[in-house]
Amino acid sequence: MDSKLLIARIEDLKQICNKTNSPKFIGFLTSQEAAVAVNRFVFGEKYCLSGGYAAADRVVLGVLPDWCDEPTFPLKAVTFTYRECDTLSHRDFLGALMALGITRESVGDILVEKGRAVVFVMDDILNFVLTQLEKVGNVGVSVAEGFVEPLPQASKKQSLSTTVASTRIDCVVSAVCNISRGQATQKISDGFVSINSLCVTKPTVNVKPEDKITIRQKGKFEITSCDGYSKSGRIILKYDKYV
Repeated sequence: MDSKLLIARIEDLKQICNKTNSPKFIGFLTSQEAAVAVNRFVFGEKYCLSGGYAAADRVVLGVLPDWCDEPTFPLKAVTFTYRECDTLSHRDFLGALMALGITRESVGDILVEKGRAVVFVMDDILNFVLTQLEKVGNVGVSVAEGFVEPLPQASKKQSLSTTVASTRIDCVVSAVCNISRGQATQKISDGFVSINSLCVTKPTVNVKPEDKITIRQKGKFEITSCDGYSKSGRIILKYDKYV
């Protein structure tokens, strides 16, 4: 979504939320769009994000009135099952949903494994998906609301480690991207870096284990450990790179 259009929608939603005193939502945003959205809120304005599960890449933005802390997000999970000998991909499911006339904004993460896929959708299209999607490509699928843990793995991870002078985000970006500290700081200043879907604007922010760092044009990383030290006294940074 164009940033200007997204910003205009958020400002409109704030006004509607204030007038109606009820939560309002914008359906699934990318991590970059979510970072833009979060920057539109000032002190005292309430918002929250959810993609249906903790590690979601695509998230719904909720604009909240003062009384609301834990809104019910208007999203649902749909499970597709099919024969394990049939090979289906993220692209296959997205294409099948788009062929039904469903917009990308109405579809969240698509998690695929052998014989099963879990797709998060806005709840206003739930019944349509349940009743209209019988095939993905040439493969027959069974469709049901909800999902059974564990979820299919969203993406593969490569476990890596390096050393850093500190856990400041500029040091971490420099290390995981193999770029200079100055280049890392510039990416942060340009709004290219987010932690847990929230845009980072200061290079002095510290990272911690379980933080998910997205760096535009460089990828996504998850910090797994940063409490060990090398013989030279540098911090040992362990992380997973999504591939």
